[in-house]
Amino acid sequence: MGFTMGLNLLLLLAMVATNILSLYHLSAPTLQSPKPPAPLQVPDHLLHQLQTIRATINHLTRHQPSNPTTPTTSQSKPTIPSDLLLYSHVSPIASSCHNHPDLLHKYMSYTPYSLCPLDSDLAESLILRGCHPLPRRRCFSRTPSKPPSSLPRNPFPSSFVDSNVIWAQYSCKSFSCLAKQSPNLGFDINAEISRFMTYKTELDLPIPQLLQVAKSANSLIRLGIDIGGGTGTFGARMKQYNVTVITTTMNFNAPNNEVVAIRGLVPLHVPLQQRLPVFDGVVDLVRCGRAVNRWIPLKMMEFLFYDVDRVLRGGGYFWLDHFFSKGVDLDKIYGPLIGKLGYKKVKWAVGNKTDSSGLKNGEVYLTALLQKPVSR
Repeated sequence: MGFTMGLNLLLLLAMVATNILSLYHLSAPTLQSPKPPAPLQVPDHLLHQLQTIRATINHLTRHQPSNPTTPTTSQSKPTIPSDLLLYSHVSPIASSCHNHPDLLHKYMSYTPYSLCPLDSDLAESLILRGCHPLPRRRCFSRTPSKPPSSLPRNPFPSSFVDSNVIWAQYSCKSFSCLAKQSPNLGFDINAEISRFMTYKTELDLPIPQLLQVAKSANSLIRLGIDIGGGTGTFGARMKQYNVTVITTTMNFNAPNNEVVAIRGLVPLHVPLQQRLPVFDGVVDLVRCGRAVNRWIPLKMMEFLFYDVDRVLRGGGYFWLDHFFSKGVDLDKIYGPLIGKLGYKKVKWAVGNKTDSSGLKNGEVYLTALLQKPVSR
């Protein structure tokens, strides 16, 4: 019996020891197990880029966020025009287009293989927001119903013919209306004849004087760009001196591009923030008219000036024609900005801007003719 009691006591001790060991393992701290690796921290700028890419994909494909409570049907029509989806596969779309999906959707909502909508105002709204180049469309451009039998060879015709323009998209319905409503915008041919040919103040630089300056410096002017050139009067006058000038212009509810083409010149429908569609170092002259002024954001203007430098050949000329700003800003901001180019100052004339806005804001005009160094 003593043996049996000893055996039972031994079994009891073994069972207690086993339970204590089990409790020990179960209650051991988890720190003894290896830690999982800490997740990598993604930099904020990469997260921003990923979010931009995701937003772009959503705009192109119109993928809706998954929502289990909302039933989906396979018969629902896509909300994005099919031509935009097709175009996104065959050619790139400007990234800024995706920031304005409503305007882009409206622009691409048309009937393929039919007449294009009269929506140049919508196109310009997208272009001015950085959506340029615009997506291509498979539709036929509209033309005037009664085109003239011949176009004028003289870039200063006696009058502009109304039948050369589709007026439905403009407030005015004739050139006489435009000339009366906005006499300084280039549609009054009688007023345009004397432009760039007369010297009234130090701010003026007549074309004969410009060409004489270039000739004296043994520099030839053959090709030029007129930035923000309106109806193309500068290019038209240079054409008479056997100089080819292309004109960048927007319409802004007036047929600027049409008039440039009527005069036998090449209009480029591009905004000021667009990179000039010209190869490096190939033009002799770049003129910036009054469209380039203090209302342009400073960084945009800086990129514009360096793009001008890009397309100018060595020895070419950069002409700032009646650039206006506040007088204090010209001394502290725009003068130093222009000076960064390192161009020779052939002409630098400053005069007061005497209209109501100029008097109120202390604005001045600057006319500067600058020559790019022959070599860097």
